[in-house]
Amino acid sequence: MRHIFKYFTQAILILAIVAIAIGIWKREELKRLIAVRTLFTEDKIVTNFSGMNAAFLSVDVPRGDGPVTAITVGDAMALDSEMKQWIKDRTVTSLVVLKDGAMVHESYYQGTDPDDLRISWSIAKSYLSALLGVLLEEGAIASIDDPVTQYASSLKGGAYDGASIRNVLNMASGVTFDEDYLDQSSDINKMGRVLALGGSMDGFAVNLSKTFAEPGTDWQYVSIDTHIISMVIRGATGREIAPLLSEKIIKPMGLEASPYYLTDGNGVAFVLGGLNLRTRDYARMGQMFLQNGAYNFQQIVPADWVAVSTVSSAPTSAGEYGYGYQWWMPSDGREGEFLARGVYGQYIYINRPLGVVIASNAADRKFREAGVSDYNVEIFRKIAEGL
Repeated sequence: MRHIFKYFTQAILILAIVAIAIGIWKREELKRLIAVRTLFTEDKIVTNFSGMNAAFLSVDVPRGDGPVTAITVGDAMALDSEMKQWIKDRTVTSLVVLKDGAMVHESYYQGTDPDDLRISWSIAKSYLSALLGVLLEEGAIASIDDPVTQYASSLKGGAYDGASIRNVLNMASGVTFDEDYLDQSSDINKMGRVLALGGSMDGFAVNLSKTFAEPGTDWQYVSIDTHIISMVIRGATGREIAPLLSEKIIKPMGLEASPYYLTDGNGVAFVLGGLNLRTRDYARMGQMFLQNGAYNFQQIVPADWVAVSTVSSAPTSAGEYGYGYQWWMPSDGREGEFLARGVYGQYIYINRPLGVVIASNAADRKFREAGVSDYNVEIFRKIAEGL
């Protein structure tokens, strides 16, 4: 009996050691999963949005050793009562306004500061589009009318088989994907859990099998389309996105701080929403696009690509926002006005005729309410027209 008790005790001890080892091994995964589930809660959202790398895997996008491109200071713009109320209502955390390249306003809220690297969400899509434009000019990718499977063969036989690069740029892939952030069982939230648990974004994309329309015939905002662009770029170049974006876009711009991408468990950049930068550096991106891709005394993004990517070309319905190659156009279609935008109130607004760029970050949990997006653009226009 004594021997049985001894073996039983040893077995319990071994099981306890194994349990502790598994607990340590899974601790980071559990931490990230908890972070996903509390990412947008009212008491944590502001802090989370300024420190995403505290809870998720990430990789730096080096800014290089070059000098910071200076932004001159112009005549200060005062905020009127309507703008102040908008800042409060939309839980704005930062606002930077440039007029003819000079900073005329900079302010930070909710306890954040100028050095915070803020999550871009879908603003990141516009950065990837810019990178694609550079690679097209260099010849790494022959044409946006090439099928995505030409560069990402793992997509053959799945939902993206038959879609072109142009289709995914336009969010017109026809792939079924539920983008409801408020539904825990939606595709976008399933994808978030894959990211949190260190899974494979490529594997998630490859396993998508359902479509609702022929490629190019219908528009539906499908964030995973942007990941397909990443797969195309990586397949064409044999390189990861972070060092490519660093070399082709970030280093030439002379940013203040190195951005970072959130990544999956394989180190693959979360290109559809995982880029993090200072708000002044978002404004620099807007200024480059206002200047037709030229910045810091050089042509960084081809002017032709800037032109075609920032006009409405997707098959959106009448009265909706227009969509180009991962850039948005307001529904009333004013010439030379376009924007990058992300969920919860992230914006780079460009008004080329007025020479104005506005970069704004927020933690707006009511961003999907009717009229919010339109009113944000209305505020940006009011700022631009008042300068």
